[in-house]
Amino acid sequence: MQVFSRFAVQDTINWFKEQNIELKVEADGRMFPASNKSETIANCFLDLAKKLSIEIIIQCEVQKINKEESFEMKTSKGNFEADVLICSMGGNNKIEGYKILKELGHNIISPIPSLFTINLPSENIKKELQGVAVQNATVTIEKTKFNYTGPVLVTHWGLSGPAVLKLSAFAAPYFFETDYKNNILINWTGNLKLNEILEELNQQKINSARSIIIKTPLFQLPKRLWEFLLNKAGVLSETSWSNISKQQLNKLSETIYRDVYKMEGKTTFKEEFVTAGGIDLKEIDFKTMQSKLVKDLYFCGEVLNIDGITGGFNFQNAWSTAYVCASSI
Repeated sequence: MQVFSRFAVQDTINWFKEQNIELKVEADGRMFPASNKSETIANCFLDLAKKLSIEIIIQCEVQKINKEESFEMKTSKGNFEADVLICSMGGNNKIEGYKILKELGHNIISPIPSLFTINLPSENIKKELQGVAVQNATVTIEKTKFNYTGPVLVTHWGLSGPAVLKLSAFAAPYFFETDYKNNILINWTGNLKLNEILEELNQQKINSARSIIIKTPLFQLPKRLWEFLLNKAGVLSETSWSNISKQQLNKLSETIYRDVYKMEGKTTFKEEFVTAGGIDLKEIDFKTMQSKLVKDLYFCGEVLNIDGITGGFNFQNAWSTAYVCASSI
C-alpha cells in the first residue's frame, strides 16, 4: 500500500527520536518504547497537543453527523461545525459502533475479533504448565495452512504469546467462521521436521545411553514442558535412554512435532486488542485517505478495515494513514 511508503517505519522511529523517545525492536520485528510503558507514547501526544494548543474534548459522544455545505455534528456536549472531518475513532467490536458512518453512506465490513489468545478449558497443559514459555514454537490450525512461529506462553486459560496472537490476526475470519472451535497443533521445536526430531532422539539414545531421559531435556525445551511431553508420550520418568523402545521414540517425536490441543473459545483482556472489519477499503482514496463517497471526509487508523499483528503494526497503520490525511488536507 502506497500509504506506508509515504510514512514508513523509519519515519516513525525518527519522529519519536525527535521527541526524545527511543524505540526498541524485538527479534521477531515487534516494536515498543524502550521504557516498556505505553503511557510514554500517550503522554508524548498529549504533551504535544497541549504545546500546540489543540483542544481535546473528552467524554463527548458524537451522536449524528450531517453533511450539507459543511459537517454538522450533534454531540452530547452540544453541536459542532467543521469544513473538514477526519474520522479516527478506532475499531469497534460491534457494527452498531459504525452507525453514524453508515448513515453517511459508507459500507461497513462486519467487525470480528483479532489478536486474541486460545482457550483450552478441557486440556491439562494449562494447569500443569502455567507460566512456561517457549521461545520458538510453531502453532498451526489443524487442516489449514494457518500457522505462525515464535514465542508461545502457557497460561491458566490456555495458549498466548506473540505466535498465538499473530496467528489469531492472520486467521481471524477462519476462527470466527468456525466459532473458535478447532484443533491446535504445536511443533515445540519451531521448524524441525518429524524425521529430524526422531534422528536427534536416536542420536541421544546412542550418546547418552545411561542418562535418565527426564533429566536430559532436548531442543532447548523447559524442563517442565519436557517432563509433560514425556508423560504424554507414555515414557516413564525413570526410563533411561538405553531402555527407551523404538515405539516410544516414535511416539515422543510425534508428540514433540505435532502436539494436539482442543481449542474451545478465545480469551482476551476485557475486549479484543483489535478488531478486523470497518470502513470498506474500496470506498477510500489511498492517495489522500479521503472518502470517495463524501467530500472532505477523511479516515485514518483502525476504523478502516485494516488490522495488523501485535507489536506496533496497528499503530504504524494509524500514524501512516494519519500522515497522509494531514498532508492531503
